[in-house]
Amino acid sequence: MESSRRTVLAAAAAAGLAATTLGTTTAHANPHASRGGRPVKELFGKLADGTKVYRWSLANGGTRLKVLSYGGIVQSLEIPDRHGRYKNVSLGFDTLEEYVASSPYFGALIGRYGNRIARGQFTLDGKAYQLSVNDGENSLHGGSKGFDKRVWDVEGFTSGSDVGLVLHYTSVDGEMGYPGTLRVKVTYTLTRQGNWRIDYAATTDRATVVNLTSHVYWNLAGEDSGSVYDHELSIAASRYTPVDSGLIPTGELAKVAGTPFDFRRSKTVGEDIRVAHQQLLYGKGIDHNWVLDKGSTSKPQQIARLRDPASGRVLNIATTEPGLQFYSGNFLDGTLVGSGGTIHRQGDALCLETQHFPDSPNQPSFPSTVLRPGDTYRSTTVHSFSAR
Repeated sequence: MESSRRTVLAAAAAAGLAATTLGTTTAHANPHASRGGRPVKELFGKLADGTKVYRWSLANGGTRLKVLSYGGIVQSLEIPDRHGRYKNVSLGFDTLEEYVASSPYFGALIGRYGNRIARGQFTLDGKAYQLSVNDGENSLHGGSKGFDKRVWDVEGFTSGSDVGLVLHYTSVDGEMGYPGTLRVKVTYTLTRQGNWRIDYAATTDRATVVNLTSHVYWNLAGEDSGSVYDHELSIAASRYTPVDSGLIPTGELAKVAGTPFDFRRSKTVGEDIRVAHQQLLYGKGIDHNWVLDKGSTSKPQQIARLRDPASGRVLNIATTEPGLQFYSGNFLDGTLVGSGGTIHRQGDALCLETQHFPDSPNQPSFPSTVLRPGDTYRSTTVHSFSAR
């Protein structure tokens, strides 16, 4: 564990900091604030049909996580700043009703297919499939009732010095138009270092396409802190996939050099976000896939770093995936009130979604997202936190 992380956690423990439901702090000691303990389960609410939704709370290595069985949603993720003060750094809601009514995928697991598929159509092994269309003429994040709107079976676990959750969901053949019964297992692990690791696995009984990801909205200053345009970001990618007016990739792998999409060296999110570039006009900001220089890998490799200079909080992301969708919160329009009691507006958070490329089923030159019987889809992403 790096020295800055040890210093921050020692300060937090000395102050006896414990999180409230709004992600602020109190002086009452919490024995599980910085070390692992078995995850705690509580009733969060009920859906209209009476289905119970639970919230799981877990903490380890100075990171605190709350997860809902509805959508596998990360309701809050709290980490300390350089002075040991905790804040929730992910956008979310206080109630189940808000998630059901209007959530823009806050903190959710995304599937069967993260990102967009053009016209909700693809052909596999000579057969055409029509998916649920929910983003203009396109299918987005699995359709109108993707994995973000399903209730997952969740089990808590401890393993050595790690704590976590195992989430299961079975997507039946034909759900949202996708072929094959897909059995999905997602493991959230908090390590003793405070890292949040996500391991995805899936199997199918018919050939299908799969692209799973997590849709956390990050604001390292705290969910109620306003714009993230001053956050510093770097992405290890020399190319990105330009899009058309419907945000569907054109198929080109364009160089980032000389464009607002060049984050090879750290710069603020807002530095070039208002440059008159056609791609920014299409996305109303940034909503694009970066082609990671490392490609697909068997083990997670470092690909992005996000830092809030005010709090000192740092997020490092490592993944096995070949792509990273960077979304700058362009469609937050001031109509949603988060769990911090603040109205969220454009640019108040950003998403860094590790995944395969958008519309891959219709782009033969992109890395394949086809999963066949007998094979297992696997993907891992690790989020590590520090403060300096």
